[in-house]
Amino acid sequence: MTLVLISIVILLLLLLLSVPVASTIAGISIIVGYFFSDYPVFSSIGEITWSVSTDYLLLSIPFFVLLGEILLHSGIAKNIYFALHKWLSWLPGGLLHANIASSAIFSSISGSSVATAATITTVAMPQCEKHGYKEGLFAGTIAAGGTLGILIPPSINLIVYGFLTNTSIPKLFMAGLLPGMLMAILFMLFILVYSLLKKEKEQKEYSVTWKERFIALRDLLPIFILFVLIMGSIYTGIATPTESAALGVLFSLAITYFSGLLNFEVIKKSIKGTMRTTGMIMFIIIAANFLNFVLVSIGLTDDLSDFIEGLAISKYTMLVIVTLLFIVLGLFIETLSLMVITIPIIAPVMITLGFDPIWFGIYLIILIEMALITPPVGLNLYVVQGIRNKGSIIEVMKGCIPFVLIMLLMSILLVFFPEISLYFVNFA
Repeated sequence: MTLVLISIVILLLLLLLSVPVASTIAGISIIVGYFFSDYPVFSSIGEITWSVSTDYLLLSIPFFVLLGEILLHSGIAKNIYFALHKWLSWLPGGLLHANIASSAIFSSISGSSVATAATITTVAMPQCEKHGYKEGLFAGTIAAGGTLGILIPPSINLIVYGFLTNTSIPKLFMAGLLPGMLMAILFMLFILVYSLLKKEKEQKEYSVTWKERFIALRDLLPIFILFVLIMGSIYTGIATPTESAALGVLFSLAITYFSGLLNFEVIKKSIKGTMRTTGMIMFIIIAANFLNFVLVSIGLTDDLSDFIEGLAISKYTMLVIVTLLFIVLGLFIETLSLMVITIPIIAPVMITLGFDPIWFGIYLIILIEMALITPPVGLNLYVVQGIRNKGSIIEVMKGCIPFVLIMLLMSILLVFFPEISLYFVNFA
């Protein structure tokens, strides 16, 4: 346990010094391997890097990132928002519902929370002042809605979890669908109740005819077809996640082309964004894989498992401990980094205690969603505030508080009703 504490202290120190996360993980691996391992672990760096870089499953990540980038830079995401704007603005809470719904839909095709939050913020924030909304809650709905990007399939974080735990990606996607939809509904239900209890209409009237609503459906139909193409090809076994991601990219290019939105600048920005994001993700995964290899070589994972078994605590007591650990670490560590650092150590222990690996994956993702909107390192908070570029980030943080509580409620519901995440998996 002394080694664990030393590693955590080094990790936090390097992060506080603003050292990039991948470099921090690689640095800890080198320090621990050099001083505590009796094996020539450094001779394995090349093989580990090559095996991770050439893994067929991880090839889906750049494809899903590229898919989201194309829809973002082409302006299709903007069309999605305004279509939902016309359909949902009549509800108490008005455009707050459009923020959540458009985030959920964009999540279902982008797989990234940060990309979702950035896209919807760019489109939605100009509407905030125009229609008379209070900016704190309005920005909070975007930041919280963006977290759905790592839960609603296809999710890059679910792919990473499946890779780290050798769990079926199609089953993880199935398991994330119902909780993701339920989370979006709970968000919108809160907005509805909150707006009714306020007993005042804070937004300006926005009238839309039924003709305009039905015309707006043409902007939603291609996205629905794209989602069905990606998820349907995976669920029916026609295509692997990697192949379905490639199909999604081709279909997104077709959508933008026939919409008259595809040009060289869109392709250039999309490829540039994909390379930047994929490079960051892969560097973190490679570094985390090497750290995991080092920890196994010194026997730390076995020692930790033996230590936990020796405590003789119940599986649910351990679940509470893990929950608190992720909530605390999520305050200080970026989400993907948090996953790759902790999952190789924690997941085997929880699975040994009897938790379903698919259920546990969805449970962890919900905890990690909270990290995206809790200060001081909540990425979505800074993304929304950076694009908003006025007022204080404290307003965004306050606006996210109700949604953090809803995520806690959702994690509790998953514990008492695990079939929420396993229904489609068992049904299949």
